[in-house]
Amino acid sequence: MRFPLRLTGLVAAPHTPLNPDGSLNPATIPAQARLLQESGVRGAFICGTTGESLSLTVSERVAVTEAWCDAVAGKMPIVVHVGSNSLMEARVLASHAAQCGADAIAAMAPSFFKSSLDELIAYCAAVAEAAPQTPLYYYDIPTMTNVPIPTAQFLEQAGKSIPTLHGVKFTNNDLVTLQECLALESFDIVFGYDELLLAGLAMGVRGAVGSTYNFAAPLYQRLFAAFDRGDLPTARQAQLQSVRMIRILQEFGFARASKAMMGLIGVDCGPVRLPLRPMTEPEIQELARRLTGMDGLSKPIRVSV
Repeated sequence: MRFPLRLTGLVAAPHTPLNPDGSLNPATIPAQARLLQESGVRGAFICGTTGESLSLTVSERVAVTEAWCDAVAGKMPIVVHVGSNSLMEARVLASHAAQCGADAIAAMAPSFFKSSLDELIAYCAAVAEAAPQTPLYYYDIPTMTNVPIPTAQFLEQAGKSIPTLHGVKFTNNDLVTLQECLALESFDIVFGYDELLLAGLAMGVRGAVGSTYNFAAPLYQRLFAAFDRGDLPTARQAQLQSVRMIRILQEFGFARASKAMMGLIGVDCGPVRLPLRPMTEPEIQELARRLTGMDGLSKPIRVSV
């Protein structure tokens, strides 16, 4: 089975909004969805790494999925990450996402008990069975899972036994493996390294999922447009600007700083949840000072610095 869904252009990986006390705040999700739509972002990949999915309870992930599907109302594709170290939890989340009308589900490899290739295929098959009419993306992110299974080999083998296997969210800086995956033309390969987007485009990527697309979509749209018209100097300059922005975010801790950026542009998603350490007010002010006036943000930074 193959599906017509292809993720093209920018697909944001939204932050999961929390209240100051760390509890879930789904009331912010409609504002997040509006910002993406206004910025020209074409889809949302929810409850992934940026969404702190493995720090959420199952009931919280269910609530986030429902809020996003309601907020988007079919205006852009929604991919729900349902992966978990518990297969039973992943199956519950997969079934629920399908019932909510999600366009696709995704699952990263379990990260506590490490999988062999055959075991990973069996895990993904069991997840897929819980949503038998919904496309499944394998979420390849070896820097987080420490599961370095060759992605192209996974696709070739898993495609024989998982009828809904649709593609890969390739959050992996191994560009050789990316090229091997793209050569498997029956699968949809979406690229997950914002700071390497231009390299991905050069190899044939047409869709990208990223954290910084939440607040800097215009920068990457400029990169996409320049590449498409063959203006490589402009595309390279946009990519360099992305790299410099991401370097600054990394100085503060990328996950926590990228979430703080949402508040700085007026869509406050609250703090990160432990074990990530929330940003302090002086850190937020310094982050704002470093990035105020940057060209390519979805909205200007709003605090005084």
